Amino acid sequence: MPLVNMKELLAKADDSFAVGAFNVSDMEMAMGAIRAAEEMEAPLILQIAEGRLRYSPLELLGPVMIAAARECKMPTAVHLDHGRTLETVRLALKLGFTSVMFDGSHFPMAENIVKTREVVALARKFGASVEGEIGSIGGAEGDMALADIKVTSVAEAQRFATETKVDALAVAIGTAHGNYKETPNLRIDRLKEIHAALTTPLVLHGGTGLTADDFHNCLANGITKINIATASYDSSAAKIKEVHQLKPEANYFDFSDAISVGTYENVKKHMEIFGLRGKARLYL
Repeated sequence: MPLVNMKELLAKADDSFAVGAFNVSDMEMAMGAIRAAEEMEAPLILQIAEGRLRYSPLELLGPVMIAAARECKMPTAVHLDHGRTLETVRLALKLGFTSVMFDGSHFPMAENIVKTREVVALARKFGASVEGEIGSIGGAEGDMALADIKVTSVAEAQRFATETKVDALAVAIGTAHGNYKETPNLRIDRLKEIHAALTTPLVLHGGTGLTADDFHNCLANGITKINIATASYDSSAAKIKEVHQLKPEANYFDFSDAISVGTYENVKKHMEIFGLRGKARLYL
């Protein structure tokens, strides 16, 4: 199936399902995610964050992700997650990514708007969609610095969406990247207010560690895209350890399979929670 634009996937999401965006760092993870999407008959977003590029250079992994998406039988978008520089965004677009995120949340609002508008203008030339971010989603994304949570205000969301015309907006409602050290306090009340004020599709980052009820509450109140990264890395690592315990003589290919299976199991589990079973039919 041809690559699709992320904007197309999010346009059909409603309060019954949200599209899962799953970070991958190698071919095995991409294969596992695609296996899950095909079994679930679900739309898929494959993505990688700029903070992971030290381990998986974009010029090497990007073409693998594009090829994997084209081989997938389900509608699949390929997305740059947490792009921090125009150079990285431009490279992703040249490689064929159908969507990019520019994370300017660490800049003052006015500067974030100016930089995000520049990314939007560039992405339009490639026919790609753009995700922006305001507020501060806690934790650390890959090698990027640790951030405190700063909940997005309704006024900020309205201004940012109007002035940048992004296709999706990541908002901070109390989630954090990585594994939670304590139970997150999700501001569903703020999410409802932002959703009521905007028509822009809303994105939830920091999905690892949330409960099924948390996810259902979020997608019922305006979230159309949910990012999952750490949970897939943890699942793959756990599967490698399991293989080593059960088979001490395991070789490279046993561990390679373990990475794919670990990702597959985690992606499939979250797709089920997100209400994605059979939803690819909406796009076919």
